Amino acid sequence: MTDPTPLSVADIPADISSEPDADPPAESVSLGERPDRGADPARVHVWREGRQVEVSDWIARETPIALIFNGISHAVMMASPGDLYDFALGFGITEGLLASPAELYGVDVVEVQQGVEVHLEVSSACAWRLRERRRNLAGRTGCGLCGTDSLSQVRRVPDTMAHPVCLVPKALFRAETGLKNAQVLQKLTGAPHAAAWCNLDGEVQLLREDVGRHNALDKLIGAMIRADVPVAEGFVAITSRASFEMVQKTAMIRAGALMAVSAPTTMAVQLAEACGVALAGLVRDGRRMVAYTFPERLGLPPVMAGRTD
Repeated sequence: MTDPTPLSVADIPADISSEPDADPPAESVSLGERPDRGADPARVHVWREGRQVEVSDWIARETPIALIFNGISHAVMMASPGDLYDFALGFGITEGLLASPAELYGVDVVEVQQGVEVHLEVSSACAWRLRERRRNLAGRTGCGLCGTDSLSQVRRVPDTMAHPVCLVPKALFRAETGLKNAQVLQKLTGAPHAAAWCNLDGEVQLLREDVGRHNALDKLIGAMIRADVPVAEGFVAITSRASFEMVQKTAMIRAGALMAVSAPTTMAVQLAEACGVALAGLVRDGRRMVAYTFPERLGLPPVMAGRTD
C-alpha cells in the first residue's frame, strides 16, 4: 500500500467539514525528528451530518519503550517512537535518576519485535540510585506513581528555586498560537500532545510531540539540555492540563514559568507556588488566561489577579 496524501478528518471537503487549516510553523522552530515517522497511513470511514465518506488518514503510532539503565530495566512507557535520545535524557533528569547530564554516557536505541529498547549507559552513581529505588520497591504491589517508594519522594523538587522570569499576557497568547501551529504530528493525526520552549516574547523555539503529555515534556527537556538552552530566558508551554507531574518536571530544570492550554490541579498549583514557578492555565484564543501563581510575573497587576470570565 502506498502512502496516501496526508489527509486527515479536518481535510474532508467543506460540505462535510469546515475546520480551517492552521498556519505552518516558523522555519526557526526545532521540531526534532521527522514527525511523520510517528504516524501510519490508514483508510478510515467518517460519518458526519448524515453522510459517510472513506478517506486516507494518518494514525499516530504508540509503541512500548523500555528504558534500560546499565542493563537494568527501569520502566516501560507507551510513547511515540521518535526523539528517543531526548526522551531518555529528559526522563532521567526529571525523575531524579541522573543528577546531571554528564552522568549519561551514551544511548543506544534497539528496535525489537515487541517495541523499542532504549539502553542508557550511565555513571556508577546513577546506577546505584536506580538499584536503591528498585530495592525499596521490592515486594510492593500496585503502581500509582511508578518508581516511587514513599510519599516524601512524590514531592521531588530541585534544591534551588526556579528562575523568576517576567512575562506579559501577549507573550502567553503568542505561545499558545505558535504551539498550535507548530504541531505537525497533531495536524497529521489529531492525537499527540506537545510541549514547547518559548522565548520571553512567546516565540516557540523548540517543540516535541508525543502521544503522552509527560513524554512530550521529557522529550522537550532532553532537547533543551542538549541544545544548552538558558532556562532563565523563556518558559515552557504545553497543550495539556498542568498536572502535578508537569509542574514537577518543569521545576526540576528550574524553568520559571509554565503555560498550559488547560487548567491545573490543586497539587500542581501548590507545587508551583513552592518552587517559584509562575503558572498560567486556560490560555485560549488570545483573549483569556488564568494566573494561578505569581500573577505579577505574568503581567497582571494586583487588581486583575483574580479569575474573571
